[in-house]
Amino acid sequence: MSALHSIDVLLRRGGFERHVRVSSDARVLALVGASGSGKTSLLHAIAGLLRPVRGHIEIAGERLFDAGRRIDVPTHRRRIGYVFQDGRLFPHLDVRGNLLYAARGDASAARAQLDHIVELLALGPLMSRRTVGLSGGEIQRIALGRALLSAPRLLLLDEPLSMLDPDRRDELLPYLQRVRDEHALPMIYVSHAADEVARIAQDVYRLG
Repeated sequence: MSALHSIDVLLRRGGFERHVRVSSDARVLALVGASGSGKTSLLHAIAGLLRPVRGHIEIAGERLFDAGRRIDVPTHRRRIGYVFQDGRLFPHLDVRGNLLYAARGDASAARAQLDHIVELLALGPLMSRRTVGLSGGEIQRIALGRALLSAPRLLLLDEPLSMLDPDRRDELLPYLQRVRDEHALPMIYVSHAADEVARIAQDVYRLG
């Protein structure tokens, strides 16, 4: 039986080139390493935002990319929820609109899940607010909720706490743990912080 996460790719972006090989059965896998080691590039390759030079990417039994077999699943068909460092919310929409944006293809299904996500991430008091003036922790909770409402088969989190101060980080970590524990989603979590990794991940892969 193949590993839950099986990745063996050569990545190239500008002058950057990195061969990355990951094999893990952990549902929640952390990627750690210094800045410039290729963590975000690997997430982009998994999401379909960066095409590897060669190799393969297989997640939860689905081959998303295989240069030798000419497989390259389009980004929109990979069903991947992506939480960036800065949240990337839409300033022209309120919180509810940002959350439901993820459901463009199946609004009825997302609305059925909305109450659960709002409760899980304690977003109720924020639903009618615009994104301007929200705290960093609130923005990241909304971004996480939006990713979950896209009905993903995999959740990618690219240093979601790195732009928060220590107090806000401590506030958001329990929400990430709830998502990990209450959703059976495979997750790949990028972080520089050892304490985050210890509290979230089941396995750790270090990029050199």
